[in-house]
Amino acid sequence: MKDLVEKIKEKFDNFATDANLQVEKSNKAAGTRARKASLELEKLLKEFRKVSLEYAKK
Repeated sequence: MKDLVEKIKEKFDNFATDANLQVEKSNKAAGTRARKASLELEKLLKEFRKVSLEYAKK
């Protein structure tokens, strides 16, 4: 679970950096990276929800 939270944090940091570059500097490549990171975050967050529910049952 701890590893999963670290992965989510890392992906979110990457997303935030690239999203800010897109907004502030109109960097199209950063926008592409941010969109990719958002899809990866979605998968990780769904996995977190699943694992979290399993921990709650213990």
